[in-house]
This record gives sequence, structure tokens and C-alpha cells, in this order.
Amino acid sequence: MSNDILSFGLPSLIPKPVVNGQFNIHDDNYGVPNPMISGMKNSQLLILNISCNYYIVRLSASRQHIGYGHPLEISERNYEKNRTHINMVLLRNSQGLHAPMRLAMELKATEKIGRLPFLPSSNMMKDVLLGKDEEIGFEDILNISEFREQMGQPHAVIEKSLGIL
Repeated sequence: MSNDILSFGLPSLIPKPVVNGQFNIHDDNYGVPNPMISGMKNSQLLILNISCNYYIVRLSASRQHIGYGHPLEISERNYEKNRTHINMVLLRNSQGLHAPMRLAMELKATEKIGRLPFLPSSNMMKDVLLGKDEEIGFEDILNISEFREQMGQPHAVIEKSLGIL
């Protein structure tokens, strides 16, 4: 039998990072691209993104046009997904196929837990399953539900979720 049949199409245990082969690193002053080389459109968008936080939100579609600002940004955006994937592969190789299937089933069940729309969810069950309950991260300090900007009247939020409004 070949290894492909035994692996059920899952990747090997050795992690392979997903990063583009080329990075656009500019040798100009302060990392700002030269408008004579890259054009005015890209340089204006980059300067707006650097100078004003307000324009970063409004120009998010054009941010994709520019690309990633730093080579580590891709890695940081995909860190949780890659870590979960590696943990699933480790579980499959050490305990068999039932362990990642069971964990995936339990994670899917945590997403279907009903809660009123105006009540914030702590996702404690999901954090326990993924092992995040033992860590203190960025989201634990700066993502506290009572400091959210998205507060609304409970009755209006429920009526909107039911399609009455």
C-alpha cells in the first residue's frame, strides 16, 4: 500500500508555511515606494494608510491592491489556522482518525449554541477545546465585550434578527 492511501489525503506531520516566494521590499527612505517607479496611485494609497488611521478602514479594498506591508503579516494572519491544522495532524498521527473528527465535531457544536443576538458570547467552550483558556492574548485584553462600540437596544436587535424591522 502506498502512503497516500494510509494518510486519507491529509498532509504530513511536517508543517509547511504558506508564504509567497517574493517580498516587495523597497530600499527607499522609510519604506515608502518611489512614485517615479511604482506610480502615483500606489504611493498615495500607501501614504494615506501610513498617515491616517481613518483611511486604513476606508481604503481596505485598495490595501489588497498594494499587498502586504510586512513579510510576517501573512504568517500572523494565518497563525491560528495553521496551528489548528498542525494540532489536527498531530492528533491523527498519534491517536488515529477519530480524534480530529471528534474535535471537529465538538467545535462545530460550539458554533451552533444559541444565544440572544444582543448578548455577547465569551466562546469559553471553544477556547477550552482549542487550549486558549490557558493563554493570555491580545483579544483577552482589547476585545472585552463591555467596551464594544456595537451596543444596541436589545428589543431592536432581536426584531432585526427575526426580520421584523
